[in-house]
Amino acid sequence: MMRKAGEMGFLSVAVPENYGGMGMGFVDTCLVCDYISGATGSFSTAFGAHTGIGTMPITLYGTEEQKQKYVPKLASGEWFGAYCLTEPGAGSDANSGKTKAVLSEDGTHYKITGQKMWISNAGFCSVFIVFARIEDDKNITGFIVENDPSNGITMNEEEHKLGIRASSTRQVFFADTKVPVENMLAARGEGFKIAMNALNVGRIKLAAACLDAQRRVTSNAVNYANERIQFNTPISSFGAIRYKLAEMATSAYAGESATYRAAKDIENRIKLREAEGASHQEAELKGVEEFAIECSILKVAVSEDVQNCADEGIQIYGGMGFSEDTPMESAWRDARIARIYEGTNEINRMLSVGMLVKKAMKGHVDLLGPAMAVAEELMGIPSFDVPDYSELFAEEKEIIAKLKKVFLMVAGAAVQKYGPELESHQQLLMAASDILIEIYMAESTILRTEKLAKKEGEDKVQEQIAMAKLYLYHAVDIVNQKGKEGIVSFAEGDEQRMMLMGLKRFTKYTNMPNVIGLREKIAAKIISENKYAF
Repeated sequence: MMRKAGEMGFLSVAVPENYGGMGMGFVDTCLVCDYISGATGSFSTAFGAHTGIGTMPITLYGTEEQKQKYVPKLASGEWFGAYCLTEPGAGSDANSGKTKAVLSEDGTHYKITGQKMWISNAGFCSVFIVFARIEDDKNITGFIVENDPSNGITMNEEEHKLGIRASSTRQVFFADTKVPVENMLAARGEGFKIAMNALNVGRIKLAAACLDAQRRVTSNAVNYANERIQFNTPISSFGAIRYKLAEMATSAYAGESATYRAAKDIENRIKLREAEGASHQEAELKGVEEFAIECSILKVAVSEDVQNCADEGIQIYGGMGFSEDTPMESAWRDARIARIYEGTNEINRMLSVGMLVKKAMKGHVDLLGPAMAVAEELMGIPSFDVPDYSELFAEEKEIIAKLKKVFLMVAGAAVQKYGPELESHQQLLMAASDILIEIYMAESTILRTEKLAKKEGEDKVQEQIAMAKLYLYHAVDIVNQKGKEGIVSFAEGDEQRMMLMGLKRFTKYTNMPNVIGLREKIAAKIISENKYAF
């Protein structure tokens, strides 16, 4: 299949034209990743590992000679790539790897020795991106290593995994593997930077890779619910099933909205930097880096949504969902890895807020100023005027603005209290992160739907409007819960009472949505069309 994908050009979409690729924009590469990944988690893994972490480090960090030598072969599918970062003692702490690279006496090559594990595509790859430490360097260094068993490269048997069972995953051992000095990737000690930037791209691409899986699972679940007769009626007519279908569709729609919002923002930033004279290489690196927070948000949100979607899909199928004869059990198993790939969701939660706080401390983002403004607002008397909410999403956009105040209130107070020590308060960071995630996802869904309504007319997108409102309703609940959790962890007495009062004020609807009515509207649409219809 990978060979076929290469023949059809799918492996080359993100590769610049002068290296045999299509040179497509960031949104287009996300679209390809989205739809090509939907069939199985195994193919999605092989495709992502090859195009992302197998090829991209060379296109973004390689010398001209390295790119000319390797990228055309990788873009065409003549060769396949793999990425050797993780070790038995270096997982989330990627920079702690023990694999060594020792320069030969004549200075012509490095000898790499060490063990790597969980290496996707290892069983059929032609070239590895390998990270190793030179002497006692603080940071690891990246190398391009051709897969030649006669050069001290051996592998364990294929790993037996919970899901993605058709993908190749092996341990790889290097024993004095000779690598020419010209195969060093970027400069000495820059391996950690390469790994982190590759992860940023990998995170948004992972979100994209989970989207079509959600669409397919939702469509399969609707098909089954319409065909399955119990008590002389299709189970799709039962409220309990309609509830699940509506929520599954809403999560998929929100994931699409947020993923492509971020992808377009990244693409715009890349184009802007290129217009300012930056190389494509530099523009893409910096463009993605500027949206690293969004990449972490998306990775967490969409990977958890696809798992929940598959779980509910099994439930709709009932006993048949637990059987290997139906597609649901493999969808559930394949989805599980998405919460671990590209940095665990726990790490990405802490990263999203941690990166924002670091930007604030460096003066790149003003976090404390708006936070102080929110604190002052809490001291004042709230307005009791009822605004005009006649325009579409008027109240919803106001609620989004208020949810942002919750984040500023919680994160600002936490930064003031703990300063640089905040990163050691992981549960607080995770609570703040969940607030940030929900705001971004809900806002993205509303912005997309507002555009659709202006383009198509409100009457034609009633179901999308319902999904945007339903997602926001859940987001408000989560923000309320996580805000409360955060506030009581660091505030006491009058300060705590004032902040909890503020939280109540900022998570209050003037007009509560009819949540059951919203779900019914969404479910009716996908049941009548017998598929995910958005």
